[in-house]
Amino acid sequence: MLNTISEIAGSSKILPSELKAIAEKVFRKERISKSEGIALFETADLGFLGSLANFVREHKNGSKTFFNRNFHIEPTNVCVFTCNFCSYSRLYKHREEGWELDAGKMMEIVRSFDKKPVTEVHIVGGVHPKLNLDFFAGVLKQIKSHRPSLHIKAFTAVELDYMFRKAGLTAEEGLKVLIDSGLGSLPGGGAEIFDEEVRNKICADKCSSETWLGIHEAAHRLGIHSNATMLYGHIETFANRIDHLDRLRRLQDETHGFNTFIPLKFRNKDNDMSHIPESSVTEDLRNYAISRIYLDNFNHIKAYWPMIGRSTAQLSQAFGVDDLDGTIDDTTKIYSMAGAEEQNPALSTDELVTLILQSHRIPVERDTLYNVIRNYAVTENSLPVNPSAKDSFSVN
Repeated sequence: MLNTISEIAGSSKILPSELKAIAEKVFRKERISKSEGIALFETADLGFLGSLANFVREHKNGSKTFFNRNFHIEPTNVCVFTCNFCSYSRLYKHREEGWELDAGKMMEIVRSFDKKPVTEVHIVGGVHPKLNLDFFAGVLKQIKSHRPSLHIKAFTAVELDYMFRKAGLTAEEGLKVLIDSGLGSLPGGGAEIFDEEVRNKICADKCSSETWLGIHEAAHRLGIHSNATMLYGHIETFANRIDHLDRLRRLQDETHGFNTFIPLKFRNKDNDMSHIPESSVTEDLRNYAISRIYLDNFNHIKAYWPMIGRSTAQLSQAFGVDDLDGTIDDTTKIYSMAGAEEQNPALSTDELVTLILQSHRIPVERDTLYNVIRNYAVTENSLPVNPSAKDSFSVN
């Protein structure tokens, strides 16, 4: 793999002139264009992409790889929408096949972490026709009353759009209700692919790309951050991927409100797109790398380790990724039901730190907004610094 500017520049005999020009722009910290992004997908090899992506990663974050201690609440998988790629949801008329948690059950999950040093609860699920804005505002208030320090990252733009429309509120009005109730930030789900033609084929009844972007813009204007995602590896083209990244990059230029970008791999188990082969690990790494190169105004690129598995998560850190999400504690079913690599996704803090150290990176525990809680840097010729008993918890 090429590792330095001089090595890239000295490869002109084997590099096409367009790729050499792109490399020079990246090393000068200049923005690449949409056409150059597509060229990377179409012509660049993995080693070249890894060199550029790692340069950007280390310029922004050095050798640090971030994680947090979190758990998920999935209120329901009953959903009014019928996305072709989804293995998780169940239609309301078949709700007996799914689950529906009331406020009491959700609070039981929160209380189960009372003696554990988690910093974030992540709440997402299906779009249930009976669970409205007032219901969720009430749940958020209960969580914050019980544990004020817990950051609540909750509700995809798809869930929010449905809540707000049913309540007869604008995105700004609805978000204010939730923020006043304890909402701290938004996850990035529901973005899928922004291209309208592709979107109409894979999730026609879901909110539009314009609505998704508008809700995140409104959140940023109100002072809360969010994440962004892209579902890749199905029927989209490379041009569709770059268009998606470009729309995110343009919004980030305006608001600076995105914390991180998370590419989400399409999984084909038990859904209406099961006939479509999944992307290879090589393609996954290429996608991480190009995302890192293109999104020059995003500070972080996250690999969601339960989806891609621990080994690929380790590899991804050489291709632009600087965040592996969190400990999870086996509290999510969204990806395991779709055939993800990790069917029982849980890592103790010790295990996650070790996984990062084995990749020759520095584990850094963060909160949701990337404030550093603990840096697990090791001194030369010393053993890894392990958390103390009071700072660690087992989830096995």
